[in-house]
Amino acid sequence: MYKIDLHTHSEGSPDGALRIRHYRAMLERGGLDAIAVTDHDTIALAEALRAELGDRIIIGEEISTMDGEIIGLYLQQAIPPGLSARQTVRAIKAQHGLVYVPHPFETVRKGLSAKMLDSIAADVDIIEIRNGRAVFQNKSEDALHWAALHGVAGAASSDAHGWRGWGRTYSMVSELPTAATLVRLLERATHNTQTVGWVALAYPKFNRLRGKLS
Repeated sequence: MYKIDLHTHSEGSPDGALRIRHYRAMLERGGLDAIAVTDHDTIALAEALRAELGDRIIIGEEISTMDGEIIGLYLQQAIPPGLSARQTVRAIKAQHGLVYVPHPFETVRKGLSAKMLDSIAADVDIIEIRNGRAVFQNKSEDALHWAALHGVAGAASSDAHGWRGWGRTYSMVSELPTAATLVRLLERATHNTQTVGWVALAYPKFNRLRGKLS
């Protein structure tokens, strides 16, 4: 089985701290077998990581839409923030990417509302049924129910913003994924659903503060 994490933040995100050496170490040590780099509103470091580490790095972007955050996977170009959810979905599909919904129904972390998610359901490829940082507002049961109701593949991902606690939340699939096979593989996946831990929950705020002070 291959362990995949479809939601991580490198130092390319204002609140991320994972570096190229961290991704290399995670892959070389077998902690994960494929990783999506999903920085906020940019794919610059994701592109650099893929060039450095190969196709086990998936180029993604966590896009700030008017209606909440949406991740595009297997992107070729960055998608600008500030569009509506529907416009963002269309932009992802236009470049043959996959639409991944992170931390749905959450209000603390700008998840899509139930109403908005229902309105784009036909275009959602993957929904996050477990987020490694979901502690104070855990909507996993709601996400599982929505995935089953709409026949959408689910994924467990870390939402890691730093090294500590990374490698505990992931999906296990039967082969290394591609854009063409990922959804099918997730339909039969099993999931490891540990949280990233209490220390790792502080990464985003700490990383933003460090950025302001540097």
